[in-house]
Formats: sequence, structure tokens, C-alpha cells
Amino acid sequence: MDATLGLPILVGLIAVALLFDFLNGLHDAANSIATIVSTRVLRPQYAVVWAAFFNFVAFAVFGLHVANTIGTGIIEPSIVDAQVIFGALVGAIAWNLITWALGIPSSSSHALIGGLVGAGMAKAGFSAAVWGGLTKTLLAIVLSPLVGFLLALVLVAIVSWASVRSTPFAVDRAFRILQFVSASLYSLGHGGNDAQKTMGIIAVLLFSQGQLGDKFYVPFWVVLACQVAMALGTLLGGWRIVHTMGSKITRLSPMQGCCAETAGAITLFAATWLGVPVSTTHTITGSIVGVGAARKASAVRWNVASNIVTAWVITLPASALIGAACYFLTGMV
Repeated sequence: MDATLGLPILVGLIAVALLFDFLNGLHDAANSIATIVSTRVLRPQYAVVWAAFFNFVAFAVFGLHVANTIGTGIIEPSIVDAQVIFGALVGAIAWNLITWALGIPSSSSHALIGGLVGAGMAKAGFSAAVWGGLTKTLLAIVLSPLVGFLLALVLVAIVSWASVRSTPFAVDRAFRILQFVSASLYSLGHGGNDAQKTMGIIAVLLFSQGQLGDKFYVPFWVVLACQVAMALGTLLGGWRIVHTMGSKITRLSPMQGCCAETAGAITLFAATWLGVPVSTTHTITGSIVGVGAARKASAVRWNVASNIVTAWVITLPASALIGAACYFLTGMV
């Protein structure tokens, strides 16, 4: 591919990026709605509409720190070209489709980062990486589920102590209402962190083609397009992964679901404001395991959780290899 693209190719690459964003919403819809569906507070068809709305309005709440990290803090913007972007997107999309078909809640975020790093290194070697930003992202792989886990444990302990004099029926009724709030906050955090990753990809592509001038920024039309694509993906839902997240790891009550979503939302809000591209899948899984472990360790199906962790470990290298292969293949065209 030429360094300077014609308009049809540029538009085509942006369309592929928006397709990834749509699939991200489809793939990660389960993260936003699994707990509220599994506790039977909302039916699935209503839950996805609820989540999609808050996915879309997230751009009005958060800045664009994560988009800037993806655009300039993972690989050097100077080495980005059409081949690198295409390799990154195909690597991420391919891995998302594989894990979606298998019902494995892997990370769309880290699939995108893996694809970007793989394609970038295929072009320029290890010098392509911005090691500071990449290291921060790799640390977040470990820290985001751990923070979600610990926050969930603390929240369950606080709520259990505060409701010790209440009847189980009263607690259940109160948290069925509160879960609407916690699910909204989690969906807001999901839209705020995840949609920004595609914004960063499109913006760095436009920057590499001289469409943004001398200074990197994210155009507002890119923000709106990415939020719409993610919201539409969420509307279609990811029912295979809903089943894994909502019931296979541990059984949840409305109180536990609320604590898990709140813990996940706090983690996502903090990460988004810090500009750290974390995985919503990692975060909510850690939180769900936390509320299950707060009840008793045997309440968590650790074999299912360990399979999910295995998927996390292989996501980055697998998507990086696919991204690198796509970079080399497009160079032969």
C-alpha cells in the first residue's frame, strides 16, 4: 500500500475500524449486562437497550485520554501507515470472532493492542513500540481484575454489615432497584474506555495521512461514529458470553450483582480518567469472582475462571501474530 492513500482506501480502512468497534460492542455486551440479566432484574432484550444507551452517551462524560494513549502511546505514530492499521484491525477482529464463536470472554481491547503492536513491529522491529505506554497497558492486564476483585470484596462486606438488620426480601428488593444504577455506571465506563480505543486508531490513521495537520487530535465526527458503532454492537448482544459471565463463574443475587458492577465501574472510571486502556472483560470478571469469593471460595467455579485467564494470557500474542501476518500479506499485494 502507498504511503499516501486514495480517498476510497482511507474510507475503507475507517469502515473496517468501525466494524471492529461494532464487534467490540457485540463481543463485550455481556460485560455490561451479564450480571443484571443473570439476577433476572432485566430481560436480555431490555438490558441491551439499557446498556447501549449508556455506551453511547459516555463521550459526554469522559475526556479522550484513552484515545490519545492508543493513538500515540502504544506504537510510534511516525511508523503508522495503512498496512499497520489494516494488520492491527484484522488481527483484533479475527481474534474477537474466534473467541466469540467459542463463547470465551477474552479482551477486545488487548486484541486491538496486540494487533497494533504485531503489525507495528512487523514493519519497524522493537523500535516501533512506545514502551512506556505499552508497559502501562500490560500492567493494567494484571491490575484491573485485581482492583475489581478487591473492590467487590470490600463492597460485599460493607453491604452485608449495613443490611444485617434487614430481611432478605427487603435487601433483595432494594438491590433490584440499585442494580439499574450500577449497570448504568458500568455501561458508561465500558463505552468511555472501549470506544476510545477505536477513536485512537482512526485518528492516528488520519494523522498519518496528513488529514489532521501537524498536531494529533481526535475529530468530533470520529468520536460520534465510534460511540454509535459500539452502541449498535451492544444492541445485538453477545449471548454466548452472557451465559459464561452471568452464571458459569458463580451464581449472583441482586446485591452481589450490584456490588460487582459498582466495583467494575469504579475501576473503569479511574482507568479512563488516567488514560489507561483496560479490558472491561478483565475488570468485570475480577469483580464477579470477588463477590463469589466473598460468599465462600467454593462458590466460584475456578476451572471456568482459569480458562478465562488462559484466554487473557494468549490474547496479546495471538492477535499480534495475526496482525504481523496481515501486515506482511498486504505488503505482497
